[in-house]
Amino acid sequence: MNLALPATRTTALSVTLAMAAVLLAAALRALGATRVVVEGTSMRPTLEPGDRLLVVRTGRLRRGDLVAVADPRYPGRLLVKRAAEVNSGWVELRGDNPEASTDSREFGAVPVSEVRGRAVRRYAPSHRRGAVR
Repeated sequence: MNLALPATRTTALSVTLAMAAVLLAAALRALGATRVVVEGTSMRPTLEPGDRLLVVRTGRLRRGDLVAVADPRYPGRLLVKRAAEVNSGWVELRGDNPEASTDSREFGAVPVSEVRGRAVRRYAPSHRRGAVR
């Protein structure tokens, strides 16, 4: 039994999926969403190297939020850390794995304006997919 689709149907399906992916990416960007890939072990056990996160802009940060923030040492690089304290326009950042983390204990509190958003979902790898806390 041949379960293959005719070439024209396969092509149409491929084009439809590609268009859906482009539209989804544009919608996420319009909502202020960013995708981030975790590197390093500073957020273990919550996050593992290779985890892929969806980060969305947020109006208000809370203690305990996982945030993506501009690295104060290397412009253009993002860090994913936990907001340990949030007050008066500044946020103290901590890694869940203190022995492996470079965070506010080393570079101090960072301006809230440097926070790119809150990590809300891990979308890959598939066996770790779900909300992050």
